[in-house]
Amino acid sequence: MPKHATRLRKNSGYLLILRQIYSAVVRAIRATEIFPLESSMRLDMKTQTSGQTTKAAIRAHHLRTARAEADKNKVLQSSGALRCRRKFLRYFPNGFMDDNYLAWERDYKVAAHRSWNEMLNHQGFMLLLRANKFEEIALRAVRIESRTNLIFSFEKMALRDAVRTKAAAAAFAHGLRDLVYGHDRDEDKFERWCDVVASLPRVKTRVLTWPIVTVFGFIALPRVHFFYKPTVTRVAARMYGYPLHYVSRPSWQSYRHVLDFAALVRRDLSDLKPRDMIDIQSFLWVQGSAEYPD
Repeated sequence: MPKHATRLRKNSGYLLILRQIYSAVVRAIRATEIFPLESSMRLDMKTQTSGQTTKAAIRAHHLRTARAEADKNKVLQSSGALRCRRKFLRYFPNGFMDDNYLAWERDYKVAAHRSWNEMLNHQGFMLLLRANKFEEIALRAVRIESRTNLIFSFEKMALRDAVRTKAAAAAFAHGLRDLVYGHDRDEDKFERWCDVVASLPRVKTRVLTWPIVTVFGFIALPRVHFFYKPTVTRVAARMYGYPLHYVSRPSWQSYRHVLDFAALVRRDLSDLKPRDMIDIQSFLWVQGSAEYPD
């Protein structure tokens, strides 16, 4: 047999062995689910035109991503949860790290939290309280919130009017310290805070609303408290398929239902790595707000 034919047979044998090794490695990688969406990504690549993926392919990939994570985590059980995830990713393809998400939803809420830590941190708050500077505490809290668009303008005015007197500012300051820095059970602190807000003088608009009751806990402790706007959150819960119990008068029992809903959503979105209640509230805002049509 000619020498070149022998070399050709040897090379063919080497190539066959290499192909077998490559196939074994690919099977092992797929078995460990390091790249669970490899086939999905490859399908999307076929839809590329002039090096750019079409919008349809992006949407299809997000849908497959959501379904793959649902199958892997065994968390997203309802079609409503998947639909909400898809909607969020349609607006913010990079999830909670998306530049538009940070600019539109997260950054200004984080800025309010940082302002709180600068102006009303525990030590500073207690110094003002011991000095009986109740009006200053109320002024700072209202000022921090006013730089956000969390509560409506008429609620902002109602809150400013409610803490104008020294007695009202004192009740507000002591109640706020208890809510944010107190050591009792959350339910006890929240119920007392509702009583404090209910006792504040009403000039034109009532002060005891869900947004006013929940906004300061959300700003001060975004890992613990949820900012509750009933209309939007109830729409989001309906879209999600969650039976959210609603009562117009704020109470711990109703707030507990809201926190349970937020905890479920956070667990469902664990693969997107939500950092705190700011991310959860923003996610639900996207679902229920007219600012983000379907």
